[in-house]
Amino acid sequence: MADEFNTLTMTLETGDVIIKLRPDLAPGHVARIAALANTGFYDGVIFHRVIPGFMAQGGDPTGTGMGGSDEPDLKAEFSREPHVRGVCSMARSSSPNSANSQFFVCFDDARFLDGQYTVWGEVTDGMDHIDSLPKGEPPRAPGKIVTMRAA
Repeated sequence: MADEFNTLTMTLETGDVIIKLRPDLAPGHVARIAALANTGFYDGVIFHRVIPGFMAQGGDPTGTGMGGSDEPDLKAEFSREPHVRGVCSMARSSSPNSANSQFFVCFDDARFLDGQYTVWGEVTDGMDHIDSLPKGEPPRAPGKIVTMRAA
């Protein structure tokens, strides 16, 4: 199923972010992200944790960092793909197999995460919109996903 989607368009309040999906690295995670996106799950969801020089995290419908979808958690699909600027990866708890709907986009090199988090995509256009998200844990006035769709 994951192979039918190769691009994710995440529209933020400031513009579109184009993400190249990587089913070659994480077919289960790509399928989950694409399925949730195409049901409107991410529409209106905020970036609840935005740390300058590190990453922007979103995908929790509660906006707290504690929530996820009603789908079961995913089995880890770790790879050797480096966590560098523009890489999209799954957030999780301390359990490797706990990723669900939350994800993050790296602002800069975060190689210490390599092999411990599932990389599922990379920003190919619109990284400036990620850069401009309000910062904080949580931000006072968080940025949000207007719409997110896979094609």
